[in-house]
Amino acid sequence: MNEVWLNKVNWSNDGLVPAIAQDAATGRVLMVAWMNREALTLTWQKNEAVYWSRSRKKLWHKGEESGHVQKVKEIRLDCDADVVLLQVEQQGGIACHTGRESCFYSKLEKDGWVAVDAVLKNPDEIYKK
Repeated sequence: MNEVWLNKVNWSNDGLVPAIAQDAATGRVLMVAWMNREALTLTWQKNEAVYWSRSRKKLWHKGEESGHVQKVKEIRLDCDADVVLLQVEQQGGIACHTGRESCFYSKLEKDGWVAVDAVLKNPDEIYKK
């Protein structure tokens, strides 16, 4: 595919766009990350999520350390062209580095934020480095 489609994305001043990873089967939002042009191109080519790590300043193939790869089923762009939505099949059922299904495991209750989703696997077992 001609990469002119990348020009339709409304990239931020630093060349990034937020990307939401959503479970293709359940609709649950698993995580939010960032993509640059190369990450989005690689995601399209590989059918696996590749993000830009702002803290490490490098590409990050989701699951490269944990094995929790995101198989991309569909890529969508919102109406303002400034957010990408990835419909994914989450390998291993864990998207969060805390060992949970979703990064959105905290719920606001009257006394503050409460973790309402269980840890499915200890992060020390996932990230052995």
